[in-house]
Amino acid sequence: MTQIDIETPLAQLQEISSNKMSIIMFSGTADKFIPLGVLSQAAAAIGMNVGIFVTGFALLAFTKQHHELPFPTEFADMAPQISQGMTQNNVASWDTMLRQAKDLGAQVYACSMMSGVMGLKMEDFNDLVDDIVGAATFLQAAEGGETFFV
Repeated sequence: MTQIDIETPLAQLQEISSNKMSIIMFSGTADKFIPLGVLSQAAAAIGMNVGIFVTGFALLAFTKQHHELPFPTEFADMAPQISQGMTQNNVASWDTMLRQAKDLGAQVYACSMMSGVMGLKMEDFNDLVDDIVGAATFLQAAEGGETFFV
């Protein structure tokens, strides 16, 4: 493992790091979708290969049928403030950011096991989803890069 400290120059850090970022999206709450949009858009914008594996209750946000994304109980009181702040600061919605990431090459995959458990087929998903794959397939594609769980 390479030792990194605060004196390591940026160019050296870029050589050490992979050019691949994988995100495993499993939460179905609204507070988690904002970081999904931000991370995927930022990584794609700087030229990283971005792969997103959607599983669990997060799958519902990627279906053609609209599902309201709930805020976790502990953050529910903050939801109006966050929404207002995003509007005032011209922050794009999570799905707009993800669409921009996809325009730059990001790929979104639905988990085959959870899709089956939930009775979802490819035709049930919206246009953000590129394919349905298994966890092993996604993990092989993610190998050698940075992986985030959201």
